[in-house]
Amino acid sequence: MVDYAKPWLSIDDQIERLVARGIHVPDRAAASELLRTVGYYRLTGYLYPFRTSEMYVDDDGRDRIRVLSDYGEGTSVENAARLLEFDRELRLIVLDGVERIEIALRTQIGHVVGRVGAFTHEHPGTFVSAFTDPRADPVSGSPVPSRQVEWLTRVQERRDSSDEAFVAHFRTKYDDQMPIWALTELLELGHLSRLYAGLRNDLATEIASAFGVPTKRLMESWIATINYVRNISAHHARLFNRKLVAAPKRPKPSQVPLLAHLSQSDAPKQFGSYSALAVMAYLLRSINPDGNWPRRVASHLHRFPTSAALDVGSMGVASDWLDEDLWRA
Repeated sequence: MVDYAKPWLSIDDQIERLVARGIHVPDRAAASELLRTVGYYRLTGYLYPFRTSEMYVDDDGRDRIRVLSDYGEGTSVENAARLLEFDRELRLIVLDGVERIEIALRTQIGHVVGRVGAFTHEHPGTFVSAFTDPRADPVSGSPVPSRQVEWLTRVQERRDSSDEAFVAHFRTKYDDQMPIWALTELLELGHLSRLYAGLRNDLATEIASAFGVPTKRLMESWIATINYVRNISAHHARLFNRKLVAAPKRPKPSQVPLLAHLSQSDAPKQFGSYSALAVMAYLLRSINPDGNWPRRVASHLHRFPTSAALDVGSMGVASDWLDEDLWRA
């Protein structure tokens, strides 16, 4: 463990640090304003792809790449400024799409699960056994609540803290009993994701089919991915070149033809943010066939601030993918 010993830097010192590491700063006043607005740490995060690197051989004889602290020739603070603005607009587009998907998912879950019973979300028979069976702590071995009990507890906490008028209505008139079709209006995408993952296959498949998704497995994965990029976007984190931790499963070409390009032999092996945008575009085409969200995304990606060190491929976009039918009317 190493103690942190780097000193606090004034804005002028931060600019000098950037210049010393090879960053071109053509307008110091503009750079100063940018640093005051977004901060040194955030700015250098967007400059990371422009750092120089070198090859080395590790102790096991394998070739590795070491990223260095200085930057490639021609790197300018404007590179970061353009990426920051591109990424900000991308996050706003993503949040617009997430809103539409989340509301549609609430509606479908409330409708399909509610048909079985108003309070069937409280009954174990609605779910797969992995969601309802008792569990043991992996370290201590002591019993812990089932995933269903955990989910119900979190949802109850959300109900208790809500100031929505309809929640107060159910609380006072119906002794806090709330049917699933009303409860879903309170649920965030993370709650919906966990609930969907636990549903019986027949219910989950019916919900997936409403979005043109052939299997629960695919739909579950896609909801988790959308929740992941939603959290990134809502917390204003870097999205454009992020390697997805919660990556969407790629369907077989015959299952979802509009997404067949994701499984091509020349497809990028790592899942970039494009994969999340693609599954969102597919779902939104089923929710609102006349909507323009896919076209907005493609148009924005075409405006990627390309430089000698970086292009839209950093988002996991292969050649000609933005010309796919997925992005057309």
